Amino acid sequence: MRFLGYTLGDESAPTPAPTPELMEAMGRFMEEATTAGVIVATGGIAPTSMGARITLSDGKYTVIDGPFTEAKELIGGWALLECRDLEEAIEWSKRFVGVLGEGEVRVRPVFGPT
Repeated sequence: MRFLGYTLGDESAPTPAPTPELMEAMGRFMEEATTAGVIVATGGIAPTSMGARITLSDGKYTVIDGPFTEAKELIGGWALLECRDLEEAIEWSKRFVGVLGEGEVRVRPVFGPT
């Protein structure tokens, strides 16, 4: 079963550069998760200033360029996980946030073809 795990970001707060120790620990974790077949794909999300919002209403499209200052919670990074069940996805997500040291990861099932 596939799950989407994601972290939240705040564009108004600068993100400090990761330390070499964090990069090394995250590299080990990612290698283990990939070798175990848990990580299907992963990535980060660009700031809203680089995006657009597309709306369809009454048959008419509206496109608004970012940034979206009203957004309170933004996806910062994501990982597509292949796990037996939610409990396994939670355990891998705990390990991930444990490498970060603090933070929040949200995990949701992904529906659709595998």
